[in-house]
Amino acid sequence: MTSTDESAPLYGLVLTGGKSSRMKTDKAALRYNGQAQSARAFELLAKVCAKVYLSNRADQSEAPGHASFPQIHDLFANFGPVGGILSALKTHPAHAWLVTACDLPFLDEATLLQLIRHRDPRRMATAFLSAHDGKPEPLCAIYEPHSMARLLDFTTRDVYCPRKMLMQSDAHLLPLENPQALDNVNFPEEYEQAQRRAESTTPSDGRNNEVRNG
Repeated sequence: MTSTDESAPLYGLVLTGGKSSRMKTDKAALRYNGQAQSARAFELLAKVCAKVYLSNRADQSEAPGHASFPQIHDLFANFGPVGGILSALKTHPAHAWLVTACDLPFLDEATLLQLIRHRDPRRMATAFLSAHDGKPEPLCAIYEPHSMARLLDFTTRDVYCPRKMLMQSDAHLLPLENPQALDNVNFPEEYEQAQRRAESTTPSDGRNNEVRNG
């Protein structure tokens, strides 16, 4: 992990607290090349962050794809993904957070390193621009400790969409070198297609689902 004197230490957060209503099953437990999405995302972040946690609801703590991983439970009910980000910032306020969604089966280490390499700790967040619509990608981004006040301010104005938050803030936005890295999977038919696509490529080093020291 690269760092500068003014940079807060970087922790990793995998967002797994959604209800997965479109997929109709918990996306954290979906498997690619024999490995649950949550485990793959956890292992990717563990390569570049000092510690990694799953973000979820307390009632998910023992569910498949969640159990045995370090977790930060939602402290802000019904806030969506930003509630997980705020919960992490509140739990460890001296740290910045590299946040990813769990439903990014093609996210790779090179993309995370690009994000870290171009991190600007003076900004609220560092994020990619979508390869599809040119708007910020809030669920593969670094949120600095001082972003908490700004994020909370948005929620007091009933703004809960993290993309809108980044669009209306001083986020440092980057072009995405690998345009497929942030393709997400929301529906059963997309999952089937993504499984075939993942099987046709070299699988990541997913030796097991055991927790690394975090």
